Amino acid sequence: MSLVPRSALLLAGLLAGSGVAHFAAPKPFDATIPRALPGSPRAWTYASGAVELALAAGVALPRTRRTAALATAAFFVGVFPANVQMAADWRHRPAPLRAAALGRLPLQVPLVLWARNVAGAARGDRAA
Repeated sequence: MSLVPRSALLLAGLLAGSGVAHFAAPKPFDATIPRALPGSPRAWTYASGAVELALAAGVALPRTRRTAALATAAFFVGVFPANVQMAADWRHRPAPLRAAALGRLPLQVPLVLWARNVAGAARGDRAA
């Protein structure tokens, strides 16, 4: 297995794990939903978990990998406001929790780049 499919499968695993977590333990995710969004935070938590599971499946499959990886990059950009909300809400929490919330902000950049790299590499996967 080349490095590219392994990277794609690792990204799919990350998405799947996070998607499952949204359903298994939704409360922490509810707290990150920006208050400006309409509807209940739980609905957004479940919706984002379902999207992550769908993206995981798409990234895992070579036939849909490129499109799903590009959608994953867009998704990572789209959930950035939730990470900002979490950092703002957790500013008075103990230092380790504050650090975790703040650490999520710059983490989005390598996640977006990872997804874009998987998408770019998937172009060559179809020829194989």
